[in-house]
Amino acid sequence: MGDNIFRSINRELSKEDIVMLSPLQLAYIGDAVYELLVRTYLLRQKTPVNRLHRATTGYVKAKAQAAIVHVLDEKLNDKEKSMVRKGRNAKSKTVPKNANLIDYKYATGLEALFGYLYLTKQDDRMDELFEDIISMDIKNKKGDKYGQS
Repeated sequence: MGDNIFRSINRELSKEDIVMLSPLQLAYIGDAVYELLVRTYLLRQKTPVNRLHRATTGYVKAKAQAAIVHVLDEKLNDKEKSMVRKGRNAKSKTVPKNANLIDYKYATGLEALFGYLYLTKQDDRMDELFEDIISMDIKNKKGDKYGQS
């Protein structure tokens, strides 16, 4: 995979620097990376423009991310599980508006994992996990698959 604009911005952070980042800093970048993956996937699926936002929120809202991280758990290695755990256990001053606290914490764990994988340039692993995510059959309360409009 060749350098792109995002990789060129991230030339200064060493592996040691990345390990020293707080779980919330990893989740901050992971949130953006994960959402960009979802949005790109939905465009690739030719999701109608009037459904893009709703379909995106189906993947990025805390409840969906919490469900996803529970299913992914068995596929994660020890380091990845540690990243999820650190993100989940991080003390945040932010109170979730539209999610319960437990879902919010698990979602933060998933975002911390994606932030870590992105910053450590583990693109193949990120891609592998994202492919697992989009193939999941996780349903919301209405019985609709998350991510569907």
